[in-house]
Amino acid sequence: MNIDKEIDTRGLNCPLPILKAKKALADMKSGQLLKVVSTDAGSVRDFQAFAKQTGNELVEQQEVGPDFVHVLRRR
Repeated sequence: MNIDKEIDTRGLNCPLPILKAKKALADMKSGQLLKVVSTDAGSVRDFQAFAKQTGNELVEQQEVGPDFVHVLRRR
């Protein structure tokens, strides 16, 4: 997978990872991929809801050690 932009939101709690992702996506072109790394367990359901509400595609979610990794495709 070719990630176009990555943001590290480790140590931040809801809603900050979502807000930072929203800001990053605004600067991206349609179809580009954004990877968000978070330590907030609540971010899993937050990013699912965010993708549904905004129309951005949630391509992948995985737990890697203490981190939660979310990959979104810009609509």
